[in-house]
This record gives sequence, structure tokens and C-alpha cells, in this order.
Amino acid sequence: MATFTFELVSPERVLFSGEVDAVVLPATEGDMTVLAGHSPLMTTLKTGFLVVTSTPGNGRRVLVRGGFADVNQNSLTVLAERALPEEEITQDILDQEILTAEMHYDATNEPAAKHVAEAAIAQLREAKAALNF
Repeated sequence: MATFTFELVSPERVLFSGEVDAVVLPATEGDMTVLAGHSPLMTTLKTGFLVVTSTPGNGRRVLVRGGFADVNQNSLTVLAERALPEEEITQDILDQEILTAEMHYDATNEPAAKHVAEAAIAQLREAKAALNF
């Protein structure tokens, strides 16, 4: 399988930089898998798990909260608003993320912003269930 260059960057740090086989993105239009030779595109990301596969059958999950992905035939760059590798996620961190999203929901009367916050709350609760917290 052909590889391509992938970089995952959050405001705090570079979480991943290297050659990978595939990356599954939680795009706002639906999850999508990026492989080497993918057509160029840019997409926004929703809250959810990004899965990086650098060796067949071995995926690494990272919880991302928003951002965007820039895809071309040889590389993928993800600029995440917030990103936490699965091994760093605790129940307390997820509970705090859910509380923050609920406060954003309560603080706005704008329908689009309420929808985004509501979706983030649901996706964070799904992440919590997926991690068995």
C-alpha cells in the first residue's frame, strides 16, 4: 500500500508528523478515509475520532474538536482546534469538554451555533461511550 505524509497540528503542539497508509477524518459532511493519491480538497472537521493507520491493522485514535483538513495527492494536513490522543483522554477531561460544549449551547440564541454545540455534545458523549467511560 502506498503511503503519504500526514501532519496533525493543534494550537498546543504537533501531534503527528510522518508517513501513513490511511487517515479517517470526522468531516462535517461525514467520515471520510484519505489514502495516497486522494483528490485535492479542503473540508471542515466536527468533533469526533480521527484514526491514523501507519501500519496495516494498527490504527491510532485522536479525539478532535473542530478544525479543517487540507488534502492533496501526496499529503494531508489537519489543523485541529483541539486534539487529544486516545491515551491522554480521561473521564474528567471528557466531562469537562461536555460541560464546555453545554455552556456554549446555553450561551447562544443563534440557531446555527446551538446546532453546532448540540452536535458536539452528542459526539463527545459518543466518544465517552466508545472509550467505556
